[in-house]
Amino acid sequence: MTRVAILISGGGSNMAALLRDMVGDHPARPVLVASNDPSATGLALAAQAGVKAVGLDHRAYASRAAFEDDLARALHAASPDIVALAGFMRILSPAFVGQFAGKMLNIHPSLLPKYPGLHTHARALAAGDAQAGCTVHKVTADLDAGPILGQARVAIDAGETEASLAAKVLRCEHRLYPAVLRAFAAKDKSVIYL
Repeated sequence: MTRVAILISGGGSNMAALLRDMVGDHPARPVLVASNDPSATGLALAAQAGVKAVGLDHRAYASRAAFEDDLARALHAASPDIVALAGFMRILSPAFVGQFAGKMLNIHPSLLPKYPGLHTHARALAAGDAQAGCTVHKVTADLDAGPILGQARVAIDAGETEASLAAKVLRCEHRLYPAVLRAFAAKDKSVIYL
C-alpha cells in the first residue's frame, strides 16, 4: 500500500477530499497530516478521520531551515511514498524538496504555467482570461514549475469576481487532486484533464 503524507496550512478542504477518496480499492492510504500552523482546523479533521496529525508553528523557529528540519523529521518518521501539498502556504527550500524528489505533489489554483505564486484569481480576471482552473504538478526547486500531472478548467463568466472564481476553482480542485493522486499512486503516468 502506498503511504501518503499531506501538508496543509489551514482548513484542509483539499486534504479532506484526498482523505475521502483514499478508501476501498484506492492504492494509497494516509499516514500523516502535518501543518505549519498548529491551530489549522484541518489538523482536527485529520485526527477525526483517524490520521496522525502534527502541527509545527513555523513562527516559533529561529530560521526556515530549523522549521524544515523538524518537518522533514516528522515526514521521514511516517515513511511516506508520496507527500501531497494541499494548501501548504510555505515556500519550501530546494534542500527540503530534494529530500522528497519525484514524490512530492502540489495543487495550484491556476492553469500553470500561467500565474505561479499568489493572487491567481485576481491575475486571471485582470488579464481578461476566458478560462481559469487548477493544476496538480510535481514539486521541484522552482516555484510552481514542476511537471504537470493534471488540470481542470472552469469558464470565467461575465461579472465574475475573485471570490466567485475562487469558489469555482476550489470545487475543481476537490475533483482533480483525488483523481491525480489515485493515478500517481497507481504509477499511471498519463496526465489527467477534467
